[in-house]
Amino acid sequence: MDWYAAAAIIVTLTALFSYVNRRFVGLPTVIGVMLGALVVSLLVIVAGATAAPVREEMLVLLGSLDFDDLLMQGMLSFLLFAGALHVDLEALRRQAPVIAFLALLGVVLSTFLIGLAIYGLLAAIGYPIPFLWALVFGSLISPTDPIAVLGLLRQAKAPEKVETLIVGESLFNDGVGVVVFGVLATLLGAGGHGSGTSPGSHGAEGDFGAAEIATLFATEAFGGVLLGLGLGLLAYSMLRAIDDYGVEVLITLAVVMGGYALAGQLHTSGPLAMVVAGLFLGNRGRAFAMSERTRENLDTFWELVDEILNAVLFVLIGMEVLVLSFEMRHALAAAIALPVVLVARLIAVGPPVVLLRSRLGYPRYTVTLLTWGGLRGGISIALALSLPPGDERGVVLFMTYVVVAFSILVQGLTVGRVARRAAESASESAAGNG
Repeated sequence: MDWYAAAAIIVTLTALFSYVNRRFVGLPTVIGVMLGALVVSLLVIVAGATAAPVREEMLVLLGSLDFDDLLMQGMLSFLLFAGALHVDLEALRRQAPVIAFLALLGVVLSTFLIGLAIYGLLAAIGYPIPFLWALVFGSLISPTDPIAVLGLLRQAKAPEKVETLIVGESLFNDGVGVVVFGVLATLLGAGGHGSGTSPGSHGAEGDFGAAEIATLFATEAFGGVLLGLGLGLLAYSMLRAIDDYGVEVLITLAVVMGGYALAGQLHTSGPLAMVVAGLFLGNRGRAFAMSERTRENLDTFWELVDEILNAVLFVLIGMEVLVLSFEMRHALAAAIALPVVLVARLIAVGPPVVLLRSRLGYPRYTVTLLTWGGLRGGISIALALSLPPGDERGVVLFMTYVVVAFSILVQGLTVGRVARRAAESASESAAGNG
């Protein structure tokens, strides 16, 4: 199947699921379209031989699009830029210490907590995986996905300060998570496939030492930030010199597409570059380089891009269940991974928020909302799909899909209720103390 036919089918399915959801179901769009695609895919699986030709065609369709490549080398740059474009930089700056800790150290801490727990618990039930593979799973599942978080949080009507914290963390920890995953995947390719890899062994590192790992991480992360600043400044100077909506849209598209491609050539983080460029243009560019008409039109354009690509992405996530290989050990591993990921999230985000709560004025329930509202999404699945073939890939991919599906369908549907109940509980507690 050629790419145009595949894209046409996916867009048509997305429109159909979106219509059915809006007309009859009424769930948030990303949840509704994913649920529709997931239900249809599961029905095809359950039907077995009866629906075998349909399943084969659906697998051909997914193979033609290549989810990993489509998201990581295409859609992600647009989605991150669009998300960052509407974030208040001043509100973000006021919470910079907490966001920086959560996005950087929080991801690293969560990666190791999940890796250690998965390594130990799977070994305890008789289904061990190498420690490096457990760390890889920790790295790809630790970042919260801004694509999944942004819309749902706004619908949940979370307090603005908490929403800024969660969105800011999600935008940056996404880029950091991809960098951490890239470093670990490099180590995996350097000799980390052996089943004897353990927390204390160094065989998986090949020729990589601590200095090389630190250099690789710094080049990716800080290089991405600097590139994003450069792209933002260049686009800002161009936007300020003209007042033409069509040309200005083209300039922002060039930042996204050309900038992301350039990041790949420079071996820096494309996701971080897009976040920084989007923040710069969405704040300084919006204030000093755009007319009122341009601001309105540019916002409309990027909101539409964001909504369409989000809907397409979550339809693809629902369909990706078709590529999973179901085995009992995979199901057991996924059942273990669900609580491990949530507990690791709680441990990683709790300390800095509790320590700075009174200084920054966070509500008492902020840690609860950060933990439950830290949704995982398509980026985790794309990273899992990019792993090299092998037995470990199957279990990591299955765990990833189950955690992402639970995150979106269960946490996503209940995050609003959790926010409201937490706020009510905090109000009652304050009234009781008063």
